[in-house]
Amino acid sequence: MSYDKVKQASKTIIGTKQAVKAIRAGQVKELFVALDADNWVTDPVIVLAKEVGVPVSLVESKKELGKACGIHVGAAIVAIAAS
Repeated sequence: MSYDKVKQASKTIIGTKQAVKAIRAGQVKELFVALDADNWVTDPVIVLAKEVGVPVSLVESKKELGKACGIHVGAAIVAIAAS
């Protein structure tokens, strides 16, 4: 399950702006996107990730994605940082 990957990641980047910065800097090995997030938030990040060859995984819930990161709010986008 994708949430487990996020829980086990040594470094996660939470949020759209931070994920975009990290993708542009070549620091992301995988991107997780919540399906219940607004498309206007997630679509530009998905396009950028695909352009640079970062794999994109879709998960069901912002709330569960946030919980997997150890935060108490939902997360639309979470990136796993390359080691």
